[in-house]
Amino acid sequence: MIEKSEHLLAFSFSTKGNTMALFFPTTSATRACHITAKRLGRMGVKGLILDIDNTLTSHDAPEPDKAILDWLEQMKRDGIRLILLSNNHPPRVQPFADRLGLAFEADGKKPLPAGYRRAAAAMGLSIKECAVVGDQIFTDILGANLAGMPSILVTPIDYDEPVQIRFKRVLEKPILWCYGKIRKEGGGR
Repeated sequence: MIEKSEHLLAFSFSTKGNTMALFFPTTSATRACHITAKRLGRMGVKGLILDIDNTLTSHDAPEPDKAILDWLEQMKRDGIRLILLSNNHPPRVQPFADRLGLAFEADGKKPLPAGYRRAAAAMGLSIKECAVVGDQIFTDILGANLAGMPSILVTPIDYDEPVQIRFKRVLEKPILWCYGKIRKEGGGR
């Protein structure tokens, strides 16, 4: 089943026997700020585990733009719990989290599931009540799937990234092509 809106496309399918599905998000959005509490409620989601770089802000920027700041405040008003999960070290993550008034898990070792589980526990939620929002298939989305959590893939804010991430973007292309093909055919996750 496919549900369309201007910025959000959602669908669901079984991943049984489909290894490629480990790399597919539950849904996608052009930007994190296009995700609504209403949509999260339909997914049964009460909390978001948020990536930082290229999800909330450009790589290594000290704070997000006004649209993301406004969205974070709206999510809080709507009762959505929020936490940051990053592979970055505390000197990068803590000042960012402090500016936003959010809890965080640094050195998250994404895509390993432990950081996702710690983030859910820190919000007092089960893994099924959380969704992961991120821009990378091999960290954010794979980790969410390994942890058993729904995921929302967002378009990267900026493609001016370190070389190792640019390399991963090349490897993501065939996965995104398959994801798009399934989505277009009306299947999906």
